[in-house]
Amino acid sequence: MTASSAAIPPAASGPLSGLLVADFSRVLAGPYATMLLADLGAEVVKVESPAGDDTRTWMPPVRDDVSTYYLGVNRNKRSIALDLKDPGDLAAARELARRADIMVENFKPGGLRRFGLDYESVSGSNPGVVYASISGFGSGGGAALPGYDLIVQAMSGLMSLTGDPDGSPFRAGISVFDVMAGLHASIGILAALHHRAATGEGQHVEVNLLSTALSGMVNHSSAYVAAGVVPLRMGNAHPSLFPYEPLPAADGELIIAAGNDGQFRKLCEVLGVPELPDDPRFARTRDRTANRETLRPLLLERLGRRSKMEWFHELTAAGVPCGPINTIDEGVAFAEGLGLDPVVTPGDGDQAVPSVRNPITFSLTEPSYRLPPPALDEHGAEIRKWLGEPEHAP
Repeated sequence: MTASSAAIPPAASGPLSGLLVADFSRVLAGPYATMLLADLGAEVVKVESPAGDDTRTWMPPVRDDVSTYYLGVNRNKRSIALDLKDPGDLAAARELARRADIMVENFKPGGLRRFGLDYESVSGSNPGVVYASISGFGSGGGAALPGYDLIVQAMSGLMSLTGDPDGSPFRAGISVFDVMAGLHASIGILAALHHRAATGEGQHVEVNLLSTALSGMVNHSSAYVAAGVVPLRMGNAHPSLFPYEPLPAADGELIIAAGNDGQFRKLCEVLGVPELPDDPRFARTRDRTANRETLRPLLLERLGRRSKMEWFHELTAAGVPCGPINTIDEGVAFAEGLGLDPVVTPGDGDQAVPSVRNPITFSLTEPSYRLPPPALDEHGAEIRKWLGEPEHAP
């Protein structure tokens, strides 16, 4: 651990307590990664331009005139606004990077070099730093390409997989590769920290959205690289399984995910057609997939006799994976009903901001929710004062 671990008080508890993160990222992938680290106890200093993180202006929706997009990925952080073209602010930024255990940035590759905040410069004065860079298309031939999730959804092939077979390609409902890249960056950072604990060496961790996309499309990208098969849009259908999609009940659709022969047999027993699994057209997964257009109407005739929630409860009791298609509010309510406590509220009084719980649980070192998302430069004076003081080893 570097001397930088004399963190800005109050120090947090958690598995990453004592680690200082210099967060030079903005928008989604980087801030999501650093929020996860902050939840686990790291002290995160969010460095913003005087204009602030782009997502501060991405509205509606808003809470107290603050973008909920920004609020969703910036809890447990302290904000300082620094103009890197200003000599004093640049000196503060460099000092923060020198003290940091972890630095995260998502500028265009090479964009921080002119400020002396690239990996080579920072590691020169802070050899133990774990420096994570997130880009759209890597630091090689794609360095100049803008890294927007929507563009990567298009160029990776994801949109060619999303939508009705005869309709237009669709984007996913969330910035899926930004989120995945943030998760991959967090994994890379933690692996590099483990390496540092064993060797004392820091290193440069690089993650890009396109590589994340190709990895994250798993079975679809594997279909091409392993078998030369180019998957195409199938709506809500699965290329290798049936039934594994929304199917209409009497009052709406229900997802049924019978992923193996045993689950299909249970499904048929509940639906009152126990003979279907013994039909050679439907006996195995590959048979049901090949004959889905023959099997579908046989299932729909039975499903149409009862409501989706009646089927949900009965099928679930029988061990058949299924679920209604909820809206977000219904999804949160369902999680609450299961005792998952999905909403946490960092902050006190008027400053408290509801947020979605970190999904990781630990038996000993739980995530903590100490600070609401900061206002722009909310902690600037405090951080500047700290950076101007002599550094003390822990």
